[in-house]
Amino acid sequence: MSVDYTYDGTVAQLHLARPERLNAVVPALTDALAAGLRRAEADGARAVVLAGRGRAFCAGHDLKEPEPVETVLETRARLEAIQDVTRLVRRFPGPVVAAVHGYALGAGAEFALACDVVVAAEDAAFGFPEVSVGLSVTGGVSRLLPVLVGWARAKELLLLGERVSGAEAAAIGLVARAVPAGQHEEVALELARRVAARPPLSVSLAKQVLDLGLDATIEEAVAREVDHAVLTSLSGEGEAPREEFVRG
Repeated sequence: MSVDYTYDGTVAQLHLARPERLNAVVPALTDALAAGLRRAEADGARAVVLAGRGRAFCAGHDLKEPEPVETVLETRARLEAIQDVTRLVRRFPGPVVAAVHGYALGAGAEFALACDVVVAAEDAAFGFPEVSVGLSVTGGVSRLLPVLVGWARAKELLLLGERVSGAEAAAIGLVARAVPAGQHEEVALELARRVAARPPLSVSLAKQVLDLGLDATIEEAVAREVDHAVLTSLSGEGEAPREEFVRG
């Protein structure tokens, strides 16, 4: 298996498991990652942590693999499978938290940025080398990256392919937070459990409203916010947390 799956009844953990290749991407890994996300949803997991085995999160596409001999339709199907990872992360009702260490390059950076929260080791290395090796970005990065770091910095990162550390990634808004080396999984799991303990409908709608806001006009966004506020007010989920908040 190229992705390890564990589930504790609340949080599912997915580990990319090609450590001998720095978890570089091949079709089997992409398929296994998509299967793991589907399994987490089917199991009723409230949150997911995505991490990598060995010395890296994911070093990008495995360029040492033989160039695939395929038709245009087969190439499109392979690329759509990569895009499905982003689609499944966005579709997952709870948060998907990436725990990044070592390399997160190319498709590896794209897998991380598709997640709702990214916790990076301070010495991690993020980069988008696609242009330098004649490839194109995937995973929705053409939309996500400018939103995260701004238009000018996004172009710089894609066109020059320069790497940034986990600490710098946090400073420029590429990731949510940077932590000392070796603490990335511990912190990611703690965050996932904290969010998983909150009312699930509110968590799911909060995620949706931000994700869908990427594609929305302001009018669509405010209308959706009203719809979600009505749903949460009628769900009854907020009674116990509200009582606790008042007591505190």
